[in-house]
Amino acid sequence: MNGTDPKPRKRGGGQILISLDEKDAEARYLIEPADPMTAERLFERRWAMTLFDLVLERLREEMSASGKLEVFEALKDHLMAGSKAPFAEIGLKLGMSEGNARVTAHRLKKKCRELLREEIAQTVAERSEVEEEIRYLISILSGRSE
Repeated sequence: MNGTDPKPRKRGGGQILISLDEKDAEARYLIEPADPMTAERLFERRWAMTLFDLVLERLREEMSASGKLEVFEALKDHLMAGSKAPFAEIGLKLGMSEGNARVTAHRLKKKCRELLREEIAQTVAERSEVEEEIRYLISILSGRSE
């Protein structure tokens, strides 16, 4: 610190000040991209994603417990979004035919749906609401409004 600087350097002396004027702040916020989703919709989307993650983790644990973790890992991308990985390539990796890889993926999808129904059944008042809730969750994740 020199004798002519009234502010010590450790507290920002000698630095250029940036205005935090509310007009400047408002202008900065106006150029930010807007998210059309409401807070409620964002919450629902996060909840749906969390639910699907929970289902995938349950399926992973079941497959691991039965010694088929490698199969799960190879096919998990086909469960939700639909992987672009060819079944012939996956089958080769797993030591099975392309057809067997397809059948195994189909069975995993079926098991995944069962686990999803079980999880949703715990969140609805009546069992009859499960299918409606599944459709709603899918609409949330796909961005469609109901």
